[in-house]
Amino acid sequence: MVSPSWCGLLLGCVALAVGANSARADAIDGQWCSGTKHFEIDGPKIRTPSGNVIAGNYGRHGFTYVVPRNEEGAGTQIVMVLLNEETVRLTRGTSAPETWKRCKPVS
Repeated sequence: MVSPSWCGLLLGCVALAVGANSARADAIDGQWCSGTKHFEIDGPKIRTPSGNVIAGNYGRHGFTYVVPRNEEGAGTQIVMVLLNEETVRLTRGTSAPETWKRCKPVS
């Protein structure tokens, strides 16, 4: 028989794990894909589609950065807005917005 204290500890760990996934789902952090391109946001850091890791302006539901000089479109401001758990709208300067999806859906 399992003691009540072990049950409480187990339930607490499960709730913590579920809560961590839920919190991440409502944030722009994570890996985003469009065709064969992808980028990854981790707080104020982004790995750009060209593979550079740089700092940007992080908000829980948005992220902006300026394309580094060694990448196509250098100097262009990129603005990303989280539309829902699985979709980001990305705008490059004055270009039409693009839709990016999570590389691995959050459950």
